[in-house]
Amino acid sequence: METQSICGLCLERLKYQIRNAKKGTVHSGGQTRPGKILLESYNTGDPDEIVDILEIYHVKDRTLEGVQETLAELAYSASVLTREALHFGFNEEGHFGLFLSFNTTVAN
Repeated sequence: METQSICGLCLERLKYQIRNAKKGTVHSGGQTRPGKILLESYNTGDPDEIVDILEIYHVKDRTLEGVQETLAELAYSASVLTREALHFGFNEEGHFGLFLSFNTTVAN
């Protein structure tokens, strides 16, 4: 079976990371902690490196703002396909990464 991907994001890998992230956020009482979890870090904030890592070669504007615009579209597509709230942003070290966002919910 061939693994599906969007640009440099492997959907099977994302689903695996999401499952693991969710396991670590549920605490007693069945509630999910609010916030966000870093799923992947690309260890760079350089737009050209991000383009290469995620294979988003169709980006015309290789500035940070242009790359962020394309990544927002990519995160939206990945969110729809995984049915989770995903977004790109910077971690504490200033590196770009993919985050999973959590709202406060009650598990069934």
